[in-house]
Amino acid sequence: MAARTVIGTGKEFTIGKIVCLARNYSEHARELGNETPTAPVLFMKPASAVIGDGEAVRIPLYSDECHYEVELAVLIGSRASRISPQQAMACVAGYGVAIDMTLRDVQNNLKSKGLPWEIAKGFDTSCPLSDFVPPDAVEDPHNLTLRLSVNGEARQNGNSSDMIHRVPQIIAYISDIFTLEPGDVILTGTPAGVGRVRAGDSMEAEIPGVNRLRIPVQ
Repeated sequence: MAARTVIGTGKEFTIGKIVCLARNYSEHARELGNETPTAPVLFMKPASAVIGDGEAVRIPLYSDECHYEVELAVLIGSRASRISPQQAMACVAGYGVAIDMTLRDVQNNLKSKGLPWEIAKGFDTSCPLSDFVPPDAVEDPHNLTLRLSVNGEARQNGNSSDMIHRVPQIIAYISDIFTLEPGDVILTGTPAGVGRVRAGDSMEAEIPGVNRLRIPVQ
């Protein structure tokens, strides 16, 4: 089972469910031709999707178009059910870096048929995830730079200030639907600049002051 530490605290969490936001940056929504949503759009990844720094993303044989999406990850440290935004930040155990790997051809095909697209998002190795820093190490989670490069070439360079729905509202919204448990992770969306990777590529994702991931692609 995947586990991650909160750096400097001695705490380790077994990863539970991974709740993800789609279209939480307006420029990213526009680059994919999607409307900007008024409420959070949620999907999930299983814990079995998680890999760590240096481990490889393996593109499934059923896809020819695998995309990267760098994201701020929020680790839940205490049970949260139907809580308010004012209560939400007390549930945060840490912040990390994630890459939401997406099989764009598979996703678009399923969306066109009105079908769920978990197989485009939740496949094995689809969630590279760093260890976490404690909340007090991050002055403002809504003012963080998110970067991703492929083979040393910059592809994404955004800021979490552009999130449509912010962390307290996201946690509160999710907690009205799913009870959040310690070890659950929320992926908060990606800025513009997503694109394709191929076998043999190497990705580096970084949120300065939080963490970094170096991930090869197979």
